[in-house]
Amino acid sequence: MLAFAAWALPAAAAEPRQIWNFDAALDGKPIGEHVFALDTQPDGIRLLRSEARFDVKLLGITVYRYRHRAQERWQGDCLQTLQAETDDNGDKLAVRLPPGDALLAGCVMSFAYWNRALLQQRELLNAQTGKLEPVRVEPLPPATLDVRGQAVTAQRWRIVALKQRIDLWYDASGNWVGLDGTLEGGRLLSYRLR
Repeated sequence: MLAFAAWALPAAAAEPRQIWNFDAALDGKPIGEHVFALDTQPDGIRLLRSEARFDVKLLGITVYRYRHRAQERWQGDCLQTLQAETDDNGDKLAVRLPPGDALLAGCVMSFAYWNRALLQQRELLNAQTGKLEPVRVEPLPPATLDVRGQAVTAQRWRIVALKQRIDLWYDASGNWVGLDGTLEGGRLLSYRLR
């Protein structure tokens, strides 16, 4: 379980906190989790915190370790600030985009899978690298997905980015319930809502 106590957000929220807690798997084998917590304040500002912890093991030995923490501030569908730290198997990356940063000019979105408005974008900000990436979004036929132990018919959308393909799954109410990402080398990273 990820420690979200240190990431506590202000208690005065306009809407209840939304939490997406995903089990992560690589080629069908569990590797960790990715948790997203979104709070909407009375003034409409949305604060998102996310944390990923993945450990890929071979014969019980960790051969790959990934940690990612991000804090995003949103006004409507526009990203206002971003702070992220990533440890990609020893390669450490940090992104700090304060209000008014040139990368945030206009109305930029990150890979904010929880926000279906990203399906209308032609480029998205990569929170790990701090770079804008061109994307193409395609609708896919609905399919059945296991969500919390139950079969759910979900709409799928594909995001084709520079080095990967990401399939997003949304239930009939538009809630984000899953992700399948094809990584370099053809491996499949999957998120399933628990």
